[in-house]
Amino acid sequence: MGDIAYDYRWKVVLLGDSTVGKSNVASQFNQGEFHADSSSTIGVKPTNKMVQCNSKTIKVNLWDTAGQERYRAPVPYYNEAVAVMLVYDVTNRQSFENAARWLQEVRDHGEPEIVVMLVGNKTDLERRRAVTAEEGKRFAKLEKLLFIETSAQDNSRVELAFKALLNGMAGPS
Repeated sequence: MGDIAYDYRWKVVLLGDSTVGKSNVASQFNQGEFHADSSSTIGVKPTNKMVQCNSKTIKVNLWDTAGQERYRAPVPYYNEAVAVMLVYDVTNRQSFENAARWLQEVRDHGEPEIVVMLVGNKTDLERRRAVTAEEGKRFAKLEKLLFIETSAQDNSRVELAFKALLNGMAGPS
C-alpha cells in the first residue's frame, strides 16, 4: 500500500519530565484517546498522523519521548525535528521549573530555527494547580516560545495546540 501524498513531513518532539502527560497528549492527538493507566515511555515512541493545515497536507512524525534521565539520549531526538512541544504538569511546580533545562537541551542540540511550544498540561486538575497560566505565559514570552494550556484527560485544547504549532510553520494558504 502506497504512502498518501503530502506537502510536508514534519518531525515534532514531545519533551518534558516523566508523568507530565506527554503520552496522553500524543494519544489524544493521534487517536482521540486518553489512557488513565498509561505507563512511562521507555526510550521514544514515534507515530505518524496526516493533518490539513493552511490547505497543505502535513505528515506529522510525532516523537513521544521518555522523561526519565536514564532513558535519555537527546541528540537523535532532534535530528530533522522542526518543532518541540515542551510539556509540563500545571499541578507539579518542579516539572515547570525543569522546563528551562529541557529548553536548554533543545537549544544545545536542535536546529537554530526549531519552533518550541510550552504546553501546560492537566488543566482538568484545577484545584491542585501549582503553576498559574500567567507564569507559563511569562516564561514563554521571556524565552520567545509559543504557549498553551491543555488537558489530555478531557481533550481540552490538545488539537488546538497542534494546529497552532503546525499553522505557524505551514505559512499562508
